[in-house]
Amino acid sequence: MPARQLRRRHHLTIAAAAAAKSHATLLKSGVTSPTPWNQLLTAYSLSPLGLAAARQVFDQIPHPDAASWNSLLTAYVSAGAHPAACSLLQAMHARGLAANTFALGPALHSAAAMGCPALGTQLHSLIVKASLADNVFAATALLHMYAKCGRTSDARRVFDGMPERNTVSWNALVAGYVESGKVAPAVWLFVEMEREGLLPDEATFAALLTAVDDSSHFLMHQLHGKIVKYGSALGLIVSNAAITAYSQCGALANSRRIFDEIGNRRDLISWNAMLGAYASHGMEHEAMGFFANMMRAGGVQPDMYSFTSIISACAEHRDHGGTVIHGLVIKKGFEGVTPVCNALIAMYTRFSENCMMEDAYKCFDSLLLKDTVSWNSMLTGYSQHGLSADALRFFRCMQSEIIRTDEYAFSAALRSCSDLALLRLGRQIHGLVIHSGFASNNFVSSSLIFMYSKSGILDDAMKSFEEADKTSSVPWNSMMFGYAQHGQAQAVRNLFNEMLELKVPLDHITFVGLITACSHAGLVDEGSEILNTMETRYGIPLRMEHYACGIDLYGRAGQLDKAKELIDSMPFEPDAMVWMTLLGACRIHGNMELASDVASHLLEAEPRQHSTYVLLSSMYSGLGMWSDRAIVQREMKNKGLSKVPGWSWIEVKNEVHSFNAQDGSHPKMEEIYEMLSLLVQNFPMQLLRQETSGAIDFCEQLAS
Repeated sequence: MPARQLRRRHHLTIAAAAAAKSHATLLKSGVTSPTPWNQLLTAYSLSPLGLAAARQVFDQIPHPDAASWNSLLTAYVSAGAHPAACSLLQAMHARGLAANTFALGPALHSAAAMGCPALGTQLHSLIVKASLADNVFAATALLHMYAKCGRTSDARRVFDGMPERNTVSWNALVAGYVESGKVAPAVWLFVEMEREGLLPDEATFAALLTAVDDSSHFLMHQLHGKIVKYGSALGLIVSNAAITAYSQCGALANSRRIFDEIGNRRDLISWNAMLGAYASHGMEHEAMGFFANMMRAGGVQPDMYSFTSIISACAEHRDHGGTVIHGLVIKKGFEGVTPVCNALIAMYTRFSENCMMEDAYKCFDSLLLKDTVSWNSMLTGYSQHGLSADALRFFRCMQSEIIRTDEYAFSAALRSCSDLALLRLGRQIHGLVIHSGFASNNFVSSSLIFMYSKSGILDDAMKSFEEADKTSSVPWNSMMFGYAQHGQAQAVRNLFNEMLELKVPLDHITFVGLITACSHAGLVDEGSEILNTMETRYGIPLRMEHYACGIDLYGRAGQLDKAKELIDSMPFEPDAMVWMTLLGACRIHGNMELASDVASHLLEAEPRQHSTYVLLSSMYSGLGMWSDRAIVQREMKNKGLSKVPGWSWIEVKNEVHSFNAQDGSHPKMEEIYEMLSLLVQNFPMQLLRQETSGAIDFCEQLAS
């Protein structure tokens, strides 16, 4: 624990002991005057003993006065016990004690914290009735309440009616405008404040700086100019807020300049603001170097926010020291802290290796308080890693633990049902989705469309699509992919035309679906036209996945030269997905010469990818090139690689059956082999090669 927190805890413990001593003295002496009792009540409310002890003292006061009630009310509000504070205020009102500034101020604070303007308007009536409307403190608390509840027009009316205003009044309205997303009125109020001759303070700039986003470069420069102008009156809080604000509008160099200018006045918030800026912009190397400097800086120790920022920066790349940071988390005593562990879980689930899920689960298991983010991160991790059975078991645990199931959990569970072909379970989860009110959510509806499409039930996929919120491209893209997988190119085109008519925003995934549909339907000319015009006509630049779809389009049609030309025309280096797509096309059409060239690129990019060796070996054996096949298999053995068997699932009468190549464990295996033999005899092997993945070797072994 940081030294500052230890000192504070020590002081609070001493204060609690002193309060207990005073309490004993009062009980023993029989003092009836409320003043020392009120002082004791306040002391207890600020001590670790908290509200329970304060309430006990209040109940023991022989003759509680208005100050006693006000002290207890303030204690409730300060502790965040707002419903209890409201109940206490009702009791005060029944005794005629509620209509004073000391009671109404904390009560308005509770109304603001709870976002309850109805209570606030009742308190407003009390203020008017008690002739406190002209009181600057009561009026300021009232406009703060309206502003916090999003009632900025009411807040402005209170503000305009105030005969006297202080800086707190102006700041409350500025903050209210900013929190309601009304940046322009907030800026104009700031200008008006300067014209009135009031000097803005830290709270003024802290509120305005939170309004800065990636489109507010000019506003940020204007505010920075004002910060420099009033620099002598402003402190570290504004400088720290400026670091974050410049980062939010993309001016990281300015963030760093302010951080450097702070110099020896930097505190932990300064370091965290700059660290968070690097992390939010994906600058992992800079974040790691900065974190190292932070650790070396004297008098600064990382806290929960420091660790969550640096862990998020490490999440993309394992070699950037995420596991080292985990060790430091344990050393500094933050293991088990919910936000830190959630960041670690997210980091481990982002790594490609499935074994990292074990480390993610260890972090999850170490949590003292597991929130929705913790559960969802683990569930999503299992689903994205293809550990679908584990994901569904985890989803069942969430249901038994009565964890609130949100759109992310439903989406991950439905995707796992799709992977395992568990249609019946998927339908049951669909029922939960409807009951929970998430049927129109983009993530959930997309997963439902994907599940039904993969199961071949396009009618149900379309029903889910109809229930979705169609203002986003997400459900449209999912439905397009569903039709594309079943070769229904015209249906995909119709959906695309409807998107254009309804002016639904197009994105890069929309065009992946379009080109995929053309590829599966053999519409080479149409797919080629989309590929060549999507940037000029629709303003969507080509990405790696578009090129991969184009290569698949030409490859399926046997136009391997065009596929290779497309790769050569790419403005960036092709990745393994692109080369693997072309290699698959070479296999289908038996082009061994091009396959060897493509394989050399793949083996250079990913030398330990077993599927490249498997495809080459299969091609060599298909062409009778046994010596070349032997060389490939020897290379696999030398590298310690082996083929990962493909699994297939099928659900029959509410029971899931799974099998893979050379599998003889199923009780009805003889009948299955007999049927597969009939299929192999009656369908060309060339056709099977085009539409199968893990089952290819299975069928070839049966045929031999």
